[in-house]
Parts: sequence; C-alpha cells; structure tokens
Amino acid sequence: MSDDQANPIHVRGLRKQYGPSLILQSVDLDVRPGEVFALLGPNGAGKTTTVEILEGVRRRSGGDVRVLGRDPAEDAPRWRARLGIVPQTTGAYADLTVREVVEHFAAFYPAPLPAAQVIDMVGLGAQECKQAQTLSGGQLRRLDVAVGVVGDPDLIFLDEPTTGLDPEARMEAWDLVRFFADQGKTTVLTTHYLDEVEALAQRAAVIVAGRIVETGPVSELGGRRDTPATVSFTLTAELSAAELPDLPPGTALDPSGVPGVPGGTLTLLSHTPTRVLAALLPWAADAGAGELPDLRVHRPTLEDVYLKLIRENQGAQS
Repeated sequence: MSDDQANPIHVRGLRKQYGPSLILQSVDLDVRPGEVFALLGPNGAGKTTTVEILEGVRRRSGGDVRVLGRDPAEDAPRWRARLGIVPQTTGAYADLTVREVVEHFAAFYPAPLPAAQVIDMVGLGAQECKQAQTLSGGQLRRLDVAVGVVGDPDLIFLDEPTTGLDPEARMEAWDLVRFFADQGKTTVLTTHYLDEVEALAQRAAVIVAGRIVETGPVSELGGRRDTPATVSFTLTAELSAAELPDLPPGTALDPSGVPGVPGGTLTLLSHTPTRVLAALLPWAADAGAGELPDLRVHRPTLEDVYLKLIRENQGAQS
C-alpha cells in the first residue's frame, strides 16, 4: 500500500452526477493521520456531498475512494464503528434524557467512551438528567457532538459543529476537537467560520463548483505566505512634504494609495512590515509629524485569500 493510500482518507477522481448535472468533478483529496482537515467552500459547492460520500451515506458516480482503508460504499459495520459523525442538523431525541441519549448511542459501538465522560466533555454535565427536548438549541448541538464521538472513533466528521453556539460553547467545542487531536484521532471539519479553521486545522481544501481549487497548509492557502503585508497611513502636510526614507529591500508603493497630498493615504507593500515601521517612525518624528495618523498594518487573512479564491474560480467556471 502506498503512503497516500495509508492515509485515513484517499480520494482520486471523485465524481457525483445527477442526470446532466455534475455536482463533483474529479475531486482529489488526501487527509493525513491525526490532522484536523478543513473542507471549505461556498454553499452549493459540493462540501456536504463530498462528506456524505466519505461517510458512506451517499453513492458516488465515479472515482476511487478509500476511508480508513475501505471503500465507504461497502458500508461494513466494523468500519462504520470507527467513524464519528456530527451532522449539520440537530437530532431529535424524543423523551430521553441527555444521559439516556448518550448511553443509547454508546451501545452501538464495541468500545465506547464512558457516557459520563463524554457528557462532561461537551459541557452538559449539569443537564444530564434533563429531557433532551427541553434543551436550548446550543445545548442540543452539544448533545449532537456527544452522540458523534461517544464511540471513540478513529475518524471524526464535523459538519458545521458550532453553528448556533454562543462564544463560550464554541470554545468548549474547540477544546473537544483539540482533545481528540491530542489522542491521535483524525478530524474532517466543514465550517463557514474561518477563525475556527485558523484555530483548529492544520490543512484545508477549498472546493468551488464541485472542484478542489486548492489544498494545503492553512497558513499558505492562496499564496498567503507570499502575499505582502500593507502598511498605510494618512499624509499630513509635514509628511507630504518630506521625502520617504530608505525602506527595506522589496518594499513597494501601492499606486492606488499614493495621492501625494495632505489628507490622502500612502500605502506600502512589504514582506517585512516591522522593518518598514522601524524606518517610518523616526522619519515621521524628523518631519515634525510625531505620529503616523490612521496607521494600519494588515497581513493577508485567511478570509482575504479564501474570498479571492472563490471569486477567481467562480468566474473561471461560470
């Protein structure tokens, strides 16, 4: 078996078609052991279809797919017991208490985690004797997570796991993802919260119109590491009249932000913004300005490069 096929998820040429509509187009994907991997894309891009094929709940039209070494279309019971699935929609648990729900689902697995431990892990310890139907939306989402991980899975699928959660509950959910990562578990995360991706995922793939347009470390998506930072400030009369100091090699003026008159904005592009500031501050002081008004240093964020990838690829495939 090759190194690629030893990965928990190995996909080559995945296609999904409904009549004439091609939903997934030659998707290639590898998820490595023990990593948190994010699958990103706009609504309708094919994220949920991809995940459901990997989970074995939807059939593919073509391509090679291996999840934990098996074809998910076979849906073998022992294989399925190694998966943890937290779907996007909240479950309906009738009249059962929180503890009864978790114990009920734990019974489906050969070696589940203790129900009490899982309930505490998702922050529902104080509600374990309450009927599930009396829980708030956020608490129900926590119960969904508990049901998804009680089997102590090797591979966890989290589909929008923190939707509807308040900030405190989101942090608790993040801690749970980190807990399983520390145990060597592999996690596939779909989310629209890019701060969640930054906090949790090592790598990510961006899917647009059924195609994977980029895969890589979160810090490098869309050429993020190679994109310069911007240093901008408002020109005062003193600064407008002063010649710029010697700036670090590779620093460039952004023509769209160089009006050259007081009240305008001057923008510099640089891979070393700290060194740029070190040159600008004494220059401003010597010019009698004292401060750099409206100073802003902006490094490309994941949101910046993600939206850029979406715009570029939606345009290219429209």
